[in-house]
Amino acid sequence: MSDISALWEAESIAVIGASERPGALGRKPLDYLLRYGYKGRILPVNPRSPEILGVPAYTSVKDAPGPVDLALIMVSAERVASAVDDCVAAGVKLAVIASSGFAETGEEGARLQDEIVAKARAGGLRIIGPNCIGAVGYENRVLATFSPLFGAESVPFEPGTLAFVSQSGALGFGAASLALERGLRPGWVVSTGNDADVTALEVLRELAAVPEVTGLLGYLEDTPDIGTLRELAGSGKPVALLKSGRTEAGGRAAASHTGALATDDRVLDAALRGLGIVRVDDIDELLDVARVFESERRPTGNRVAVVTTSGGSGILAADAVEAHGLELSALEPRSKEALAEIVPAFGAIDNPVDITATVLSDPSLFDRSLDVLIADDTVDIIVAAFCVMAGPDVEKAVNALSRAAEKGGKPILVARTGADFLAPDAPRDLREAGLPEYPTPARALRAAAALWEVSRPRTLPDAPRPGTVPGPGAEATEPELKRLLAEAGIAVPQGRIAENAEDAVRAVTEVGGTAVLKAVVPGLLHKTEAGGVEIGVTADTAPEVHARLAALGGQVLVEELIDQEGEGVELIVGVHTTDLGPVLTAGLGGIFTEVLDDVGHRLLPLAPGEGADLLAGLRGAKILGGARGRTAVDIEAAAELLHKVGALVQDWPAGFALDLNPVRVLPKGAVVLDAALGFDAPEEAGR
Repeated sequence: MSDISALWEAESIAVIGASERPGALGRKPLDYLLRYGYKGRILPVNPRSPEILGVPAYTSVKDAPGPVDLALIMVSAERVASAVDDCVAAGVKLAVIASSGFAETGEEGARLQDEIVAKARAGGLRIIGPNCIGAVGYENRVLATFSPLFGAESVPFEPGTLAFVSQSGALGFGAASLALERGLRPGWVVSTGNDADVTALEVLRELAAVPEVTGLLGYLEDTPDIGTLRELAGSGKPVALLKSGRTEAGGRAAASHTGALATDDRVLDAALRGLGIVRVDDIDELLDVARVFESERRPTGNRVAVVTTSGGSGILAADAVEAHGLELSALEPRSKEALAEIVPAFGAIDNPVDITATVLSDPSLFDRSLDVLIADDTVDIIVAAFCVMAGPDVEKAVNALSRAAEKGGKPILVARTGADFLAPDAPRDLREAGLPEYPTPARALRAAAALWEVSRPRTLPDAPRPGTVPGPGAEATEPELKRLLAEAGIAVPQGRIAENAEDAVRAVTEVGGTAVLKAVVPGLLHKTEAGGVEIGVTADTAPEVHARLAALGGQVLVEELIDQEGEGVELIVGVHTTDLGPVLTAGLGGIFTEVLDDVGHRLLPLAPGEGADLLAGLRGAKILGGARGRTAVDIEAAAELLHKVGALVQDWPAGFALDLNPVRVLPKGAVVLDAALGFDAPEEAGR
């Protein structure tokens, strides 16, 4: 048993601040432990009562017979430090501090919280909380909580395979109650409150090692630790997270385009997507995903077949397939031939397969059509959608679906649009058959997409190395940056600094007779707006242009003119550092970067294929492929450039923002046309 796993495996629990007074918070854990049949030792701690609820009490946890696996501290904030001292002295390894009055109350509370955590760590004691409702482990009936959920007259207490971990105790146990109401069965519910020591992610990581867990679900308020996220993703267990704060601006905005676009929330989205962790937007969606995580059936692809008794449901399902990034299977020719022999002439054999309401008079339609779809190698997931079927008709459909699931091993999700009173036993029967059920096709497909997200093969990148190479200085100019890029195998235009007007004429001739001239001025990121770029300069116009650009206060760079024929697509590529680590941003760029706002983000280092995946996920990806008669550009070269940029900056120290905009992707090759570098203020870079 590890320190944290005592939350669900503890064989002895001390309740510090235990009380016999009706309604007291210190009474509830004792009530629950006794009521639900906890088999371990219960150790109430109260210096004024020799016995509480018939259980011998102790003046201090130090006086209780050891070992004590878990302590639940339920005293006022000013008495918590003393209780922590006692736990350390008693050799307790884990304590849940339910008490409030700490960082959530302001500066003074935060100071007290820091002191208590430091004291606990020095004594080898891990802390859950403070300001949390506690934890429940269903299998061992560990109820180290005062949640009113377990005081209800009738609470289902059948151990399940889902683990819920929430920073917010009220929200976490509220979600658990909704899960129970919907027929889901949590096996572990943990609240971590202020996350002062042990975080919600750490608890999820610990639960990932429990063999019986089939799904991990979390609610987070703080920015997650990327190292723990990587470990969680590498566990192989499906994970869904609800992270609040989507509408808040990013904590640090870099001075470059990249920093302005890559808000913390977008970066977190990218990090979770890259790790194969599902991010949900609300409790309903979290519970919908939980339902599909209860089953251990996993798809091998994202191709969906829909079988329905309602044409309307089939249309909605087809819409939802595309909306959630799945693919509607085209079905094999032999499948269509077989379905043509089964489905009524007024139905449909093209996916979605509409077997029509005829199923009410011929229940075998479900069995036979499902057999065809199960055997079809182009089908990875099946969604069965039916409406307003009642009583025995639903029972027959459920039996057919259950047989098909057992026969083929493919995930089958059910969209049953109809009130429960039409078939009161259907939810239970579907649950027992391992068939996730949803009231609408859209919700079923959203869950199917989550299932594919946690199932699809992916190569997780290595953790980034700590910065050891200084990288360019804060005053690095565009020519200096381009020299670094060229040394890394990244294409840049031929060019050099022109010292004066006559030298500019020579430089223009050297690069082919027609050139781009740029002002090189430290701190000037948006050269175009400042009049610092002139395109199509010839030897005749070079002296005048050089004089004008030099007047801006810096040097003048002369470069070859790339893509004189107007071919190619401009991208923005950049890297900046965040609390989650260095992040690469890429998307449609040039002068309309902020207007288009079509970018993707990936944590560095990139895994193999991630560059191509990022580009394919852009809204304007079709432009790269040659939309509306345009010449297709070299997407492979663009993806390779992303990987080379990521490798180049791998060891640069935190706080930098590299902005490559535009990067011209040509029919063959990709060239960085402009490069700029910025740094956060020192106090921000170290955060």
